[in-house]
Amino acid sequence: MKTLATIAVLLLASVAAYAEGAKPCDDLKAEIAKKMDANGVKSYSLEIVAKDNQDVQGKVVGTCEGGTKKIVYSKTATPAAAAPQAPAAPASKP
Repeated sequence: MKTLATIAVLLLASVAAYAEGAKPCDDLKAEIAKKMDANGVKSYSLEIVAKDNQDVQGKVVGTCEGGTKKIVYSKTATPAAAAPQAPAAPASKP
C-alpha cells in the first residue's frame, strides 16, 4: 500500500511539473519584465516569437506554451532627453 501511495505522489508531482512548464507566454513575459524592472534594467523589449523563428535578434530568455514559443530580450535605444520648449508668445489682438 505504501508503494502505491508513493507512486501516486510521484505521478501527481510530475503532472504538476508538466503543467508548470506549459505556462502561457503573456504570463511568463510579465514575470520576466517584472524581474528586469526590479533589477533596474531600462530600455529593453521582450518579444514572443515562434520557436523556429530565426529572424529575431536578441537573447532567448524563456520558452512558453509547452516549448512552442520563445521570449526574446533585446536592448532598445535609450530615448533622447526631450529638449525644453520655449513658451509660445501670446497672440496679439488686431
